[in-house]
Parts: sequence; structure tokens; C-alpha cells
Amino acid sequence: MTSATTAERPTRELVFLGTGTSTGVPVIGCGCEVCQSENPRFHRLRASVLIKTPAARILVDTTPDLRQQFLRERVPFAHAVLFTHHHADHVFGLDDVRTFSRHLGGPLPIYCMPDTEAFIRRAFAYAFDDEVKAYPAGGVPKIEFRRFEHPSTRVLDQDVVSIPLEHGRYDVLGFRIGPLAYCTDVSGIPGSSWPLLEGVETLILDALRPQPHPTHFSLDEALAVVARLRPRRTYLTHLSCQMNPTVDGARLPAGVSFAYDGLRVEF
Repeated sequence: MTSATTAERPTRELVFLGTGTSTGVPVIGCGCEVCQSENPRFHRLRASVLIKTPAARILVDTTPDLRQQFLRERVPFAHAVLFTHHHADHVFGLDDVRTFSRHLGGPLPIYCMPDTEAFIRRAFAYAFDDEVKAYPAGGVPKIEFRRFEHPSTRVLDQDVVSIPLEHGRYDVLGFRIGPLAYCTDVSGIPGSSWPLLEGVETLILDALRPQPHPTHFSLDEALAVVARLRPRRTYLTHLSCQMNPTVDGARLPAGVSFAYDGLRVEF
């Protein structure tokens, strides 16, 4: 007989594959304290997460560090990909999904906005050449584009709510699965998106650096969002080397912490 405790145990897990900004941390040629630190939690690959569900693994973004991230976490493949947007640090690892179709027995489902699809088709044009598409699995990425629906999209065994966000002058997406929301590369939340975040219990939020930035939340701006939504726990991500957890961690209220590569969160 299944106990109440067992029945209520979280069945999903989010893995932080990377928590760094577009340069990664350490930054090439930077001599700051964070970049020179030997603390492994200060070493941040480009921002991405993997969501493990009872039936599948859902990847959010394909960073240039994808191969390293999957090997570190011993992940053989993902069953689907969600794209927040098409900036280089979130897309340019797409070629590394070429082996996934061997495991899937068909193309990898990719969910994205139309402008992200258009960018991928330009940047990875070789993957869509009719002759090359006939190559065996593993030769080029074999992918199938799909659109987000409203109010939510069924992705494998999960209902995913796509949340429109502002990234400077760019439109990007955050994602919510049940009580968890992932909002990276964000400098503003449109009025129509706040209701999509109501009641969130676990919030993962962009906080690039202590100082303001035109396309990302600063630490104070991120904490203002936390104060408004009041989630049970918040993890700050997309961190630059200007964010020093040892120094800036003292400013974090209860329930808020800096994410780090390899961190696992059940929800």
C-alpha cells in the first residue's frame, strides 16, 4: 500500500546544466576574483536546464556547452527541446543534438517561436538540405518544429505554459510547468504575463549582476519580482562574473539563493 508521504513525493526534477551568462564564467582574459576562483560553484556554463519527468527529459535551450553539460550529468539524450529565444548562447549547441534521433527513432521535437525557427533554419541550413536530410541518424540534426499553444502546450507528459517576457528590445519566453517557472534572459515582465506566474512555488529568475543592465534584471530588480510573487523558493541564474555569491549572497532574503551548475531541484 502506498503511503501518503510516498504519494506526495515530487515526481519531477530540474537540473541546472548551466547558470552563467553569454560568456560563461570564467570569462576569457578576466582577472576578477570570481573568474580566478577555484571554487567549482563559481564556474558557470551557459544558461540551460533539463527537466526530468516520469516519462521524459525536456531540455530548455541548446547552449554552446551542451555536449559538456550532458556528459557531466551523464544524460544520453533529451526527448524534446524548448527554446526561450535564439541568441547565440541559447542556440549554438544545436548541432550536438544530432545523436538524439538515434535514441528517439525519429526527429527531435523542438518547440519555439517563429522567429527562432527562422534563425535556426538560417544558422543550420545544412540540416534542412533535402539530400543531407536523408543521411543516417547522427549525421546532422534531425528535428521537427512545433508551435506553442495557449493557454498551454502538451509536451510529452507535461503541460507547459509559455510566458512572454521582455529581454531588452527582444521578445523571449519563460516556461511554467506546474508549480515551477523558469524565466531567464529577462529585463521586464509584461502586464499580461504576471497572471501566468501567480501561485508559483519555485521560481528560477535571471539576475545578471548587481548593477542595472539594459537586457537583464539586476539583483535588486530580480528581488523586486520575488517580493511581488512570493514564491516558496527562488534560484537566481544567468549570472555574470560580477555576481559574487560570497559577497552578494549576504543581500539575499530567506528562500532566495544563487543557482549553480549541477544543482538539482525537485518539484
